[in-house]
Amino acid sequence: MKHWPSQLFPIIMLAVLAGLTFWLQSTIEAGNEKRDGKLRHDPDAIAENFVVRRFDETGQVKYRLTAPYLEHYPDDDSSELKSPTLISYRPTAPSITVKGDHAKVTSKGETVYLWDNVSVTRAGTADRLEMVARMPDLTAQPDAGFAFTNSPVEITQGQSWITGVGAQIDNNNSTFVLQSQVKGQHIRPRATP
Repeated sequence: MKHWPSQLFPIIMLAVLAGLTFWLQSTIEAGNEKRDGKLRHDPDAIAENFVVRRFDETGQVKYRLTAPYLEHYPDDDSSELKSPTLISYRPTAPSITVKGDHAKVTSKGETVYLWDNVSVTRAGTADRLEMVARMPDLTAQPDAGFAFTNSPVEITQGQSWITGVGAQIDNNNSTFVLQSQVKGQHIRPRATP
């Protein structure tokens, strides 16, 4: 009669040795990874009270981005800002000011993601009151002149107000389009004698 436990012992030992070999190989390979920091999201530069200006073809300031604090991250070449202000200057229309508590700017500066207490303010003129739009977040493309959000939006101009969900902003054509659930009240400003 054969004893199965004595015949299984060598097979169990081979399985344990194979498992230990696999574990040892994976441990050695994990130690060979480069540790140059490219896979970490740690800042490599910090700036305080900075100003960035972008100029158009004629040399006029197209927009200005300021913030009291910026951190640059080398892994994705992005920057994170605290309390940013983005001002878009237009030669034939009032300036647009975008503010938020936080922002992330992509590597080439083509997209700015703003969040927490975002406001978009169109400066007033002699014949139009200042307009302020508030929302929790906004994605802006300053060079293209576009911005959008899928979040709730509240717009005020004097005593008039309008709310909706989602918005498309075209700075080139001076349009602000609400996407859905739009309601509001328009109060005509009184003429001054």
